[in-house]
Amino acid sequence: MELLSNDLENYLDNHCDPEGTLLQHINRETHLKVLMPRMLSGHYQGRVLGMLSNMLRPSRILEIGTFTGYATLCLAEGLTENGMLHTIDINQELESMVRGNFLKSDFNTRIAYHLGNALEIIPTLDEVFDLVFIDADKKNNANYYQMVFDKIRPGGMIIVDNVLWSGKVLNGAADKDTVEIKKFNEMVHNDTRVEKLILPVRDGLFVIRKK
Repeated sequence: MELLSNDLENYLDNHCDPEGTLLQHINRETHLKVLMPRMLSGHYQGRVLGMLSNMLRPSRILEIGTFTGYATLCLAEGLTENGMLHTIDINQELESMVRGNFLKSDFNTRIAYHLGNALEIIPTLDEVFDLVFIDADKKNNANYYQMVFDKIRPGGMIIVDNVLWSGKVLNGAADKDTVEIKKFNEMVHNDTRVEKLILPVRDGLFVIRKK
């Protein structure tokens, strides 16, 4: 199930800020060289992430799931002058590509790229975050959410990707990822510590603000 028609997606792309040269390069390189390029945030979602980050003006960002670094650079756009973004990914095969992409950006010195298991790395980060973006293995969404919650300042934001899962949350699908995503969505829905809403952007963004 496609949430938006191709024509509507093209219209949205054409009526937001243009995709920068480096982001165009990452988009193209990912589709040419990397398995499952659909995991890339892409132009419109990237502009949404950049807009939210610019509105929040975070000094500390945590991203769980780097992939090829597209969303990382979009989130980094809102960093304060002395801000830092920590990004975690387990795929060592993409390291050279990702580091190369970061080196070409204006944010390279403000990005800490961690390779390994996020469940092990997150507890080692002695930071108070303004913004957390969760876009990794869906079965651990709830674990990541609980692990980062006390590391986020009041008024800070958690954004979780793929929470509509190509509409499978609606059609009774019983595969493991769909079941875990639905359980996570209900958990957040019932969490009185936060304000929350799902944006039907691309594959669904859960935007969650800590009270």
